[in-house]
Amino acid sequence: TTDFGTNDHFVGAVKGVILDIVPEAAIVDISHAVQAFDVLDGALTISQTYSYFPTGTVHMIVVDPGVGTARRPIIASSDGYHFVAPDNGVLSMIYAKEERIHVRHVTAEHYFHQPVSNTFHGRDIFAPVAAYLAKMVDSHKFGDEIEDYVRFAAPKPKTAGENRIRAVVLKVDRFGNLISNVTPADVPALFAG
Repeated sequence: TTDFGTNDHFVGAVKGVILDIVPEAAIVDISHAVQAFDVLDGALTISQTYSYFPTGTVHMIVVDPGVGTARRPIIASSDGYHFVAPDNGVLSMIYAKEERIHVRHVTAEHYFHQPVSNTFHGRDIFAPVAAYLAKMVDSHKFGDEIEDYVRFAAPKPKTAGENRIRAVVLKVDRFGNLISNVTPADVPALFAG
C-alpha cells in the first residue's frame, strides 16, 4: 500500500527488491493511489483491508512525507500480521483495532538494500525488510521493541443535539461513497430520544 501511483518505476522497483529476496512471494497491491503524502488516507486504506488477508501476511505501507528525515522505520506485529512502515502514524488505525501489538524500530541495516537512497526508503528499507519477514526471519532480529511510536486519534463524532451527531467525512471513494468517522457503536445515539 503506497502513494507511489503507477505511472513511474517506483512500484516495479519495490517489487523487484522483494522478489530478489523471496522469489516465491505472492505480492498483492492493495492500493498505490493513496493521496500523496496523506498519512490519514494511508491509515484508512490499510485499516479497511488488512484483516481480509491470511494470517501471517506481511503488509508494507509506504506513505512517507518524512522520507530522508530522522523518522524511524518500524515493524508492527499483531497476533496475525506484520506491518512494515514509517513511524509517522500511518498504522494508527491498526493500533486501535489490534488487541496486542508489538512495535520494533528497524535498525539492523544489513537487511537493507545498499546503498540506501535518501529519497526511496520504500525500495531500500521497507521492501527488503518486508521480504525478509516473508522469508520467516524473526522480527526480533530487526531491532528493539519501542513504546513511543507515533499514533494519532482519528476524529470522533460528537453529539449535536437530540438524535443528531456531528461527523466528519474522511474520504470519498472513486464511486462517490462517503467514508465517515461514524462507527456502528455511534448509531444508537441517533435513535436514543
